[in-house]
Amino acid sequence: MCTALAPAAGHGFLPGQFSFMDTCSQSRPGVFCWGWEEGTGVSAAARAVVFPAALTAACHLLQASMVRRVAVIGAGAAGLASVKCCLDEGLEPTCFESSEDIGGVWRYTDSTDSRRVTVYRSVITNTSKEMSCFSDFPFPEDFPNYLPHSLVLEYLRMYAQHFDLLQHVHFQTTVLSVRKRPDFSTSGQWEVVTETHGVRESHVFDAVMVCTGHYQEPYLPLASFPGIESRFKGQRLHSREYRDVQDFRGKRVLVVGIGNTGGDLSVELSHVAAKVFLSSRSHTWVISRVSDHGFPLDMVSTTRFNSLLEWLLPSALTRRIKFRKFNSWFNHTNYGLASSKSSKFKVIVNEELPFCLLSGTVVLKPNVKEFTESSAVFEDGTTEENIDVVLFATGYNFSFPFLEEPVRSAINDNRSLYNCIFPPQLEKPTLAIIGLIQLTGSIMVGSEMQARWVTGIFAGWNKLPPPRRMMAEVLKRKPPVKRNPSERENLKMSFISYVDKIAACAGVKPSVSRLLLTDPQLALAIFFGPCSPYQYRLVGRGRWSGARAAILTQRQRSLKPLRTRLLADSSSSSSGWCWMCLLALPAALAAAWLFSKFPQPGWSPRAGLQL
Repeated sequence: MCTALAPAAGHGFLPGQFSFMDTCSQSRPGVFCWGWEEGTGVSAAARAVVFPAALTAACHLLQASMVRRVAVIGAGAAGLASVKCCLDEGLEPTCFESSEDIGGVWRYTDSTDSRRVTVYRSVITNTSKEMSCFSDFPFPEDFPNYLPHSLVLEYLRMYAQHFDLLQHVHFQTTVLSVRKRPDFSTSGQWEVVTETHGVRESHVFDAVMVCTGHYQEPYLPLASFPGIESRFKGQRLHSREYRDVQDFRGKRVLVVGIGNTGGDLSVELSHVAAKVFLSSRSHTWVISRVSDHGFPLDMVSTTRFNSLLEWLLPSALTRRIKFRKFNSWFNHTNYGLASSKSSKFKVIVNEELPFCLLSGTVVLKPNVKEFTESSAVFEDGTTEENIDVVLFATGYNFSFPFLEEPVRSAINDNRSLYNCIFPPQLEKPTLAIIGLIQLTGSIMVGSEMQARWVTGIFAGWNKLPPPRRMMAEVLKRKPPVKRNPSERENLKMSFISYVDKIAACAGVKPSVSRLLLTDPQLALAIFFGPCSPYQYRLVGRGRWSGARAAILTQRQRSLKPLRTRLLADSSSSSSGWCWMCLLALPAALAAAWLFSKFPQPGWSPRAGLQL
């Protein structure tokens, strides 16, 4: 209930502006209260008058539109970022986590009995620490550039402790249902039913942020492989059930699927298995995490300059350049992995797979046609006998069983959501799906940016277009047929394109052209250097004072964990970088002019690198 008028400190109200003090003593400046500016000729007594009817109407309007209590479902990376962003905006988050700890998929466990999805024991991140951290909380500089799950979990614990997030998390609490309240069309509120140790409880929230990600239900396309259920006598399992190599020692293993997981597991199994066969039906390019001069791949490739080049050049030319770059490591056609003539392809990160293929410890095979009792018959007519284990690395489906119909069925992929976040058919935009994305960069960074924008909308700082416009944009993006869950193409987006789009909506996207005039060194680092998360803390709400220093020192931090044996070196990489920046200044100015000619946020390159 609104109880008092609260003008902004030092001056009166502008016509049409409002400010109320609510019962929890939080000022909501700039919203819903009439008044007059100082010096307008209106007397102090007149400025102090409050019209009861206008006050009452404004209070009702404020209460109908205000979001305060927010339910956050899931305490993984996206859930923790969402809780923190809610706190930044003065909201009251309550996070429900079904397990006993934070971390989501990054909290490894040996158990395969629970329904919780976790990474396998040997997993290493595909994105580097400087490109994967939360935007105002860098990884410790002594952490390696690519991280095992234990260090990612340690980082998430540090993040939660630093921002005091755990007090808002309810552990071992399962969300059973999320339903609209009867007055949803006016209030936008949700009824959330939870269960903790067998005790059910009902809550009312002004908004809900779903942070359960897209690694939820294993996708196991058994119907596509005749004989796997009726004839095959060996063991079959999904990669979700894989933890380490111990159960596969001395066995002949067939891995189905050549994504990042399929490649990793094939390499790891090759060290102990009698033989590993890797079945692929797609053109797949294999790249290394280590790029030019030993820097992490994403720090070299994910730059605004590269993104601009991809957008300017014809897609056929950009593909040719990429294929030539990929083949400079090894000829993918000779290895049976990919042909430069194919326009449909995927890219995986794996340093060891080429050597395993070269040494014969992993044998690449085409798609499986059918299974017999102990063998696999492939589409090229070849047969591999005595297969002991079939390991499906075929990905995951996402599902939201707690959402009521028809909301749940309307979310059949992220193209059903406005900006991959909001269901556009709702009368009130108080339900947000966080992290249902697959980017060419870090999902953690993309999820945090989503959370910043969403909580800004909930707090009243950012606005959405009308539902009709949102629905029209969604219909433009939706494919004519439903996706194949094993092919996540509709989830894949250019990292810079998507994060820039959401950042522009949130008012936190940096302006390269403006920085060229005020801080040329920073502008050049932003444009030619890695597009790291710190860039989105330079301006706007949530600005971080350490962002500039973090950007200018990110290369040194990436080298810090390697400085365990120092050698004399007369070369100066930093001075070389400065000279390169100075020489590239005209190009940067031209790029700034191009940006001004194309002001729409979120422009997409014609063919982004898919990792």
